Amino acid sequence: MLNRLIGHLEIQLFCHRFIVLLALALLTATMGWFAIQLRMDAGFEKQIPVGHEYVQTFQQYRNELFGANRLTVVVKARHGTIWTKAGLTRLYKVTQAVILLPNVDRLGVQSLWTPNSFVNEITEEGFRSQPIIAGTLTDDTLTPDDVANIRRSTSDGGFIGSLVSRDQTAAMITAEINETGADGKKIDYVAYNHMLEKLLRQPYEDGDYQIQIIGFAKQIGDIADGARSVLVFCGVALLLTALAVYWYCHSVRFTILPIMCSLTSLVWQFGALRLLGYGLDPLGVLVPFLVFAIGVSHGVQQINYITRELGHGKSSVEAARLSFSGLLVPGTLALLTALVSFVTLLRIPIPMIRELAITASLGVGFKIVTNLVMLPLVASYFTFSRAYADKVLQKREQRAVWLRTLARVAEPRNAVIVLVAVGALFATAVWESRDRVVGTLQPGAPELRPESRFNRDAVAIASSFDVGLDWLSVAVEAPADSCDNPAVGTFDDQFADSLRGVPGVVSVTSYPAMLRQYNEGYNEGNPRMSVVPIDPVNYAALSAEIGRVRGYLNKDCSMTAIHAYLSDHKATTISAVIAAVVKYRDSHPTPGVKVRLAAGNAGLLAAIDDEVQKSELPMMLYVYAAIVLLVFIVYRDLRAVIACCLPLTVGTFIGYWFMKEFEIGLTVATLPVMVLAVGIGVDYAFYIYNRLQAHLAAGEEIVRALEHSILEVGMATIFTAITLAIGVATWSFSALKFQADMGKLLAFMFIVNLVMAMTALPALAVVLDRLCPRRKPVRPPSVFSH
Repeated sequence: MLNRLIGHLEIQLFCHRFIVLLALALLTATMGWFAIQLRMDAGFEKQIPVGHEYVQTFQQYRNELFGANRLTVVVKARHGTIWTKAGLTRLYKVTQAVILLPNVDRLGVQSLWTPNSFVNEITEEGFRSQPIIAGTLTDDTLTPDDVANIRRSTSDGGFIGSLVSRDQTAAMITAEINETGADGKKIDYVAYNHMLEKLLRQPYEDGDYQIQIIGFAKQIGDIADGARSVLVFCGVALLLTALAVYWYCHSVRFTILPIMCSLTSLVWQFGALRLLGYGLDPLGVLVPFLVFAIGVSHGVQQINYITRELGHGKSSVEAARLSFSGLLVPGTLALLTALVSFVTLLRIPIPMIRELAITASLGVGFKIVTNLVMLPLVASYFTFSRAYADKVLQKREQRAVWLRTLARVAEPRNAVIVLVAVGALFATAVWESRDRVVGTLQPGAPELRPESRFNRDAVAIASSFDVGLDWLSVAVEAPADSCDNPAVGTFDDQFADSLRGVPGVVSVTSYPAMLRQYNEGYNEGNPRMSVVPIDPVNYAALSAEIGRVRGYLNKDCSMTAIHAYLSDHKATTISAVIAAVVKYRDSHPTPGVKVRLAAGNAGLLAAIDDEVQKSELPMMLYVYAAIVLLVFIVYRDLRAVIACCLPLTVGTFIGYWFMKEFEIGLTVATLPVMVLAVGIGVDYAFYIYNRLQAHLAAGEEIVRALEHSILEVGMATIFTAITLAIGVATWSFSALKFQADMGKLLAFMFIVNLVMAMTALPALAVVLDRLCPRRKPVRPPSVFSH
């Protein structure tokens, strides 16, 4: 049935090849029009897992707690302290510039110059709160006495280490950014990043003052700017691939053809994304070019098949038709497996990963048409001399000399040795990768290099201020109208105290800490009164005062907050704090009180890491289940399933081991790469096994059949893997750390999967054939496979 279908499809396509190619050309032109309209599309909300426990807490209390999409700007004096008229004037101007930024919550902006920064003072009239800088002062009328008073008020209010650095050379401005503006339009983070540079850094940074800027908007913008270099490195990879393909086939036309077909599918992919209303996320910008690599892999297999048939005396049309029918089954099988692999990413409830899955799935789906149909149709129009065919045949014979040595892995004795070595390597890889980390392993923005301006600013701010840049907010829920319930404050106080000793926690601010501060102030600054009041009336009065400050409780006191500021946002740091919160919550049950995780940027990162960790194993199981099912359907043989899948499994765990050794965490950026590695590894296995089936069906015994299979497709497989590995290895020089890491990981996985396909697969096939001899004749994968 399958053979008849392939035969009918071949006849129809090649009899109407001009019409088919014309239709594909028109489709390419149309999709190209939409592709050029594709833009970078970053989003804070896209990175938040849908429906996660922590995200539900964040969404419910996002108006009462500190927002996770925060912009932090620091004005730092290069000489002396910030306590000069020039320093405070510069701080005022930058503060006003931040307030006037679009998408900024103006009432939430805080610096020394904003009215929400106030100090509580005890006067003869009683307790009084007033701004650090009085509303009657202006930056151009400041006197030395005014500066001294502002400095004293900042210290009295406890803002040294928060709004002003510990060494008092810098002052901080914080603001919350709304992803959707008043006009209902989503923020363009790439343009916003350029606006921050134009409106904040360029006008106010000079030889006297430095402007440091961090936050999601700045981070994702810098990543997007760095992602533009992807085109440069992809161009380098493209050039290296073209040179290597030419060396392989010695034909300019055959060099251009696989690259052109892969680029065509890339145009379709970008056009389809635009039609579906998607953009290209900066963190997913590598995915289309990774899928491009898959296309080149399949294209080289087609060129290998066609040149082999030309060497055997076939015409271009005959060779193209044989290539189409002979590689349609393994090529489609390999691409369907890659497609299923990417579709499984849709299970992860993170919008950005789902966009990546859609992007990659579109690209892989289009490859079935461009690389398995378009390429042989175009090749059928080429004409070659007998001299070229003889040269191709001569080259194949030269390369076959060392391939025959490699094919000796299929000899029974050698096969057993290889499997023992692979088994030992697999056990080692499983053991070594057991404690690999899900999440980021570096401080700062892990996507950027440590020497990037963003990470240098982040390190400088973190080392100068007591309030960390990464924080985990915990919401403590109580019954409605709990503003006069001291039991809630007492519980919060003990809970907050338990977090101060957790490794990675720099400081803790909380509702009970505010209660202590206000209670001490109302009692003439007596340090003995720095306690949570137990009198309901006094407790309620203080709660009303604290309600003026955002981030610590809601209107009816049914939610109070504890904020743990962390030394960094490494996965190990965040997981340790989460574990401490859960441990305290479980060991201190209190009637009417419920502890809920989590908000703050660390809380959202914890949710992302949790979803990636929970989804990884089921996703991989789905991928392998799909591979097993597809292989069994096509070959109807459990030997094929084992021979194709076990080497792939070994390669996957070696990849995990590599990630651990090179400190590459499993994140939303690296997960698609591991899925891609599975897809590439399967490609190698399918092409080799498909030829094996053809030779077994012709009556050859297993060792001889494997030798012929390796001689026929081994060179193309080795060539493709090495070429692609060299191409992506150039990404190591990228300004983006995550792109450099992906280049290293991909290059490594290409080679590992190649080695597994060329050694473990033949060895497994031989051993399985000896252990379970075939009782029935082998069915050929296609009647057209010669």
